[in-house]
Amino acid sequence: MQIDVFNGDADGICALVQLRLAKPMQAKLITGVKRNIQLLDQVEVKPNDKITVLDISLKKNRMALDRILKQGATVFYVDHHEAGEIPQHAKLKTIINTAANTCTSLLMDQYLEGKFRPWAVTAAFGDNLIDGAEQLAQQLSLSASQLDQLRELGICLNYNGCGSTVSDLHFSPDVLYQELVSYTSPFDYMTANDSSYQKLVAGYFEDILLAQTIKEEYCTPAIAVYRLPDEAWARRISGVFSNELANKTPRRAHAIISYNSDGGYQISVRAPLVNKAGADELCSSFASGGGRKSAAGINHLPYDELPLFISEFEKKYP
Repeated sequence: MQIDVFNGDADGICALVQLRLAKPMQAKLITGVKRNIQLLDQVEVKPNDKITVLDISLKKNRMALDRILKQGATVFYVDHHEAGEIPQHAKLKTIINTAANTCTSLLMDQYLEGKFRPWAVTAAFGDNLIDGAEQLAQQLSLSASQLDQLRELGICLNYNGCGSTVSDLHFSPDVLYQELVSYTSPFDYMTANDSSYQKLVAGYFEDILLAQTIKEEYCTPAIAVYRLPDEAWARRISGVFSNELANKTPRRAHAIISYNSDGGYQISVRAPLVNKAGADELCSSFASGGGRKSAAGINHLPYDELPLFISEFEKKYP
């Protein structure tokens, strides 16, 4: 059996879209909201099963990965998050690069030699890798209008993955993936009359307008902290709102606080764009935190630990 495990954000979905357009295959899908990164815990295998893992930290999934390999499955692992020590195993193939300016879909684009590059550009925009997306897009001879379309699609796909639970989202990531993979090009998806695209765009613009009314709760020249209300729209918009703030003030680090369903805070952190480092280290110092150098988060921060987080945030970006 083939099992495809992927992050529910733009990067994870677009990486799998590229792979399955190039190598079509029926598979069991395992995914979830963007913050649900320990997905390999859900994987049950038999000897000779084949597992594809996209856009989730190997370090956070190491115990489950060891179990899966021990049970005789073959694993293909592509990611750009904190990996820890990568195991050497005859049935494990990895493409892992934790550089701040790459993402899983860009790694997949290299692996597939650019066969479905517009999807990789879309994902890079969704991960706020604007320079990387634009550089890759130069090889496609796109118009300025087409480039803007891919940017908007990437942002909207990433936006759809954010939330405490799938019920917060407009579309479950597995359902959205199954729709997208039927289109060779993202432009075909965006122009299809019956696609989910218009609902995604409408939802995004409605939520971002609400987020833009929120003022910073704590601000210095180096950091800014925003607290969003305990509502589904706020949980959906937290990640892309963080990216918007980072793009507007590239010399400042940003943290977005929203409420989760477990009685605590969910934190989204963006390092300054002029210094894409430290977000993963900061968030990983908390129990449920992780991510990458330029963008990371904490899934559950107890209310009484917020002052500690802000103190550590300020120390990380003095």
